[in-house]
Amino acid sequence: MKLIQCIIRPEKLDQIVNELLKWTPGLTLADVQAHGKQQRMGVYRGAQYRMLSPKVMIEIAAEDNKVDDLVKILIEIARTGEAGDGRIFVLTLEEAYHVRTGFMD
Repeated sequence: MKLIQCIIRPEKLDQIVNELLKWTPGLTLADVQAHGKQQRMGVYRGAQYRMLSPKVMIEIAAEDNKVDDLVKILIEIARTGEAGDGRIFVLTLEEAYHVRTGFMD
């Protein structure tokens, strides 16, 4: 199994979730703040500082054979062509347990 972590623009969330739920039974969402190559500067009480951009992180535990399809969907929907479109990470998921039953997937 793999864990797909995708950090995207919030305005793309509904479209992505609607498509992902056709491919996978579940996912996890979290509001996050990120800083990448794009530079957003703010001023507070006369001092300049780097601002973090609001983003959404989606996590999906997926079977190995579904990863390429899921990543393709994420890229197609999330891409705007502008800086700040996000990142996708694919990690090896060694074990996953159900809290209710204590059994491994």
